[in-house]
Amino acid sequence: MGKIIKLEASNFKRLRAVEIHPDGNLVVIAGRNGQGKSSVLDAITAALGGTSTKSLPRPIRDGEDKAQIVLETEDLIVTRKFTASGSTLTVKGKDGATYSKGQAKLDDLLGRLSLDPLAFTQLSEKEQLKTLLELVELPFDPAELEAERKRIFEDRTDVNRAVKQYEAELEGIPVPAADTPDEEVSVAALLTEYREAEREQASRAQLARVLDMAAEKVNQLQDRKEELLAELRRLEHNIEEAEQDHLRIQEGLEDVKTTTAPNLEAIQARIDGAEHWNAAVREKKRRSAVAESAAAMAGRAAELTAELAAIDERKAAGLAAATFPVDGLGFDSDGVTYQGVPFKQASSAEQLRVSLAMAIALNPGLRVIRIADGSLLDSTNLQLIEDMAVSNDYQVWIEMVNESGDFGVVIEDGQVAA
Repeated sequence: MGKIIKLEASNFKRLRAVEIHPDGNLVVIAGRNGQGKSSVLDAITAALGGTSTKSLPRPIRDGEDKAQIVLETEDLIVTRKFTASGSTLTVKGKDGATYSKGQAKLDDLLGRLSLDPLAFTQLSEKEQLKTLLELVELPFDPAELEAERKRIFEDRTDVNRAVKQYEAELEGIPVPAADTPDEEVSVAALLTEYREAEREQASRAQLARVLDMAAEKVNQLQDRKEELLAELRRLEHNIEEAEQDHLRIQEGLEDVKTTTAPNLEAIQARIDGAEHWNAAVREKKRRSAVAESAAAMAGRAAELTAELAAIDERKAAGLAAATFPVDGLGFDSDGVTYQGVPFKQASSAEQLRVSLAMAIALNPGLRVIRIADGSLLDSTNLQLIEDMAVSNDYQVWIEMVNESGDFGVVIEDGQVAA
């Protein structure tokens, strides 16, 4: 479709009748305020499809009953007519053939930012990012990558929170004494040992008493020996048995004396201290378990941090390999960035350059861009616009307030000034 080679408009908004044959890449529509400059640019928009009642509530000049716009490009002739009942559109090729679906043909040839590239600067961060991503081929889906990063970041946040909780709990558990055993003492086992020691002591005491009784019996019998000589033969057998019993008991006592007698006081002391040591063992185990949990969570946090770093590296590699419309243009999770800072914080000249580059990168069939309020741009920005238009073979229509009449297509009272 190329560029506009002729624009005619009659009775459209403030215009009476204008015919413009643009020359060069920069087409300046100049003049004083209220003369119809904006109506010229609006005629381009209206001809190509911007005819909603919201954007164009009163398309016909006051006092007239109809209006017409004829926009001729290198390939098409677009005619838009307005009456009180609405508008009609005719789109013809240079061979005279009429397109049955004229608006659809125009829509296919227009870029999203062609009719107002500076609208990009007014978009929300999400809309700017969406527009940019339509122009850039990335080796990853930014939404999926960001969702994955968000999920891992939230997981790491939860893990780090658990690490801090374990560490706080660990600080509240005293460090166990160096001699604290690893397992608790069985009080039941100690009581059993104590009872067995009691029985052994009782047995030893009984043996001692029996020995004393046997010795006493021997003494009695020996004392009676002289008195009961007559009974010696009869009692010799008894004496021998008693002596044998005495010997056996004495031997048993000698065996007992060779072993160490149980220390009841030591066992009782161990029983008394069992609960103290068991409490210390439990604290030691709890501290060890908490320390292991804290270490495990810290390790998981490190793994998640590594995953986040891998995602960031993957994203950085993808961005480095991608071709953006403007050097320095990129994006993060919040939106479009330029030279590493949010796009909305860029200077007006930088925003203008990026917006024009975006409109050009969309590569519409109609290589035309319109800019309203060009009076707000300084000479540097105007030169930038012209340079970009020339280098990319685009036609930029720009409106400027100027009363000198020294440059551009000057509009006076709805007509092209002589």
